[in-house]
Amino acid sequence: MKKLFPLTLALILAFALVATEASAQRFTKRKMYNSVGVTLNAMNYFGDVVPKTNIASLRLGATRPNIGFSFTRRFAPRISGRVGLSYGRVTGDDAKAADDKDSEAKFRYTRNMNFRNDIFEASAVGIFDLLENRNNYIRRPDFVPYVFGGVAVFHHNPKGLVGDNSQGLAKGDYVALQPLGTEGQGEAGYGSPYKRTQIAIPFGAGIRYKLDRHFDLGFEIGWRKTFTDYIDDVGGNYVNNKNDLKTPGGKYFGYEITREGVPGTFTEANQFGEVRGNNNEKDWYIVTGLTLNYILSPRVKSPKFR
Repeated sequence: MKKLFPLTLALILAFALVATEASAQRFTKRKMYNSVGVTLNAMNYFGDVVPKTNIASLRLGATRPNIGFSFTRRFAPRISGRVGLSYGRVTGDDAKAADDKDSEAKFRYTRNMNFRNDIFEASAVGIFDLLENRNNYIRRPDFVPYVFGGVAVFHHNPKGLVGDNSQGLAKGDYVALQPLGTEGQGEAGYGSPYKRTQIAIPFGAGIRYKLDRHFDLGFEIGWRKTFTDYIDDVGGNYVNNKNDLKTPGGKYFGYEITREGVPGTFTEANQFGEVRGNNNEKDWYIVTGLTLNYILSPRVKSPKFR
């Protein structure tokens, strides 16, 4: 995945530059057009609260819906630009993702962390069609595979579900985790709280199918490379002392939620300073689904006669 990301973006950029240079003068404004779309997607995440500690691991049972809206402008036979807004949720639960019999996963099972995170995203991407269309929108190809890449800004807010043995918290409530500083963030010696508004790099591929004169149906899969390890609120070590966590919620999610009685793992009595999350990999999320696009008929100006 680390190699796929820069390679994909490099290919998109190279194709875009070549195609734009070759066709810019031969693609008239009369053939440019706009479209609006609505997307219905499945959303997943790669991070610390998954079956395996790598970005290729996800739990299908944690899939949640995502919905979005987009506006696309066609600039050249292969090149389009798209801006979009979307909302979706990602989730994770050590109790469901980790196997207490697995020599590595049993530590995550003992950690017993859970979260859900609602993600609002605004994006701008360039789209490169693998099949060109030098005609107007009416004569566009029936099937068009494409690749895309760009930049996105997203706002997220991870929350944890309160379970048993919580002190001063209501069982069954979801509590926002970032303000709690569950790894000591905000306290002396532990660094600053993570930001809930972040940058991501969206890239991926899809295919569009022409339904009729005005409608396209598309299928797309897109990865979001983020620069935070805290979509799941897990990314570093346990605090050195539980009393460094100043709130009941911080103590619960940052320490007391630990499951007891799993042989060969830690307990509350000896977990201080131990690894809580894998800080070698940033978190990712992935959006997969269908898009229905409506093509807006371009206004053609009639020639003026004198």
